[in-house]
Amino acid sequence: MTEKTLENCYREHLEEDIIFCLSERKNISFEEAMSLYYYSKLAVIIHKGEYGIQYLDYSVLTDILEREIE
Repeated sequence: MTEKTLENCYREHLEEDIIFCLSERKNISFEEAMSLYYYSKLAVIIHKGEYGIQYLDYSVLTDILEREIE
């Protein structure tokens, strides 16, 4: 497994955790949480790997996402 493949796998799992956590916290459907996440600035930053933000815990990232969407 290459480093890039491993990084993509890690990011996908992280995104799933963030979406699931947001869905539970806001009591919304998984689909709605997915939409909120994928149209957020946070998703772009995580995808680009800026600032190493993708290495933060998913619950911290969910906190950041909640602040962004409010």
